[in-house]
Amino acid sequence: MDTSATIAVFAKMLRNMDRWIETAVEHAKKKGFDPEVYAVARLAPDQYDLIRQVQAACDQAKYAAAYLSQQPPPSHPDTERTIEELRARIQTALRYVETFEPASDKTPADIRISPAWMQGKWVPGDVYLNEITIPNFYFHVCHVYAILRHNGVELGKMDFIGGLEMRD
Repeated sequence: MDTSATIAVFAKMLRNMDRWIETAVEHAKKKGFDPEVYAVARLAPDQYDLIRQVQAACDQAKYAAAYLSQQPPPSHPDTERTIEELRARIQTALRYVETFEPASDKTPADIRISPAWMQGKWVPGDVYLNEITIPNFYFHVCHVYAILRHNGVELGKMDFIGGLEMRD
């Protein structure tokens, strides 16, 4: 398993998510309303708002990078309330995941991952990545995209996918 490739995709999606929010701000300005309304927008009353979706996506990426490199994850308190603060949170997470170096002496399957919420239990790193982190990361990223689309921001599939390395 190439954990570096997965973390690199997380970084790409964090950059994409930042661009979607930038597009949302431009959309709001063009339509004449305060872009901060997006920050508390949600798809359903019992789902997280945009703020919490962004925080959760960033957390999934940083926890994966930390745990798979056998480092303690950095602490990023969930204090963001504005679009500008959300974009700063994305940049902070992005800077961190871009420093990812896999544990040199172990494969992901050899790494025991035991976040506090597991209450002393653990899972191998490959299970953590494939069965917890990747699904959770994309769950929250997709909700960020869906909240913005639901609120009229003109985004399409290529905005979600982001740039491609095209070759001749």
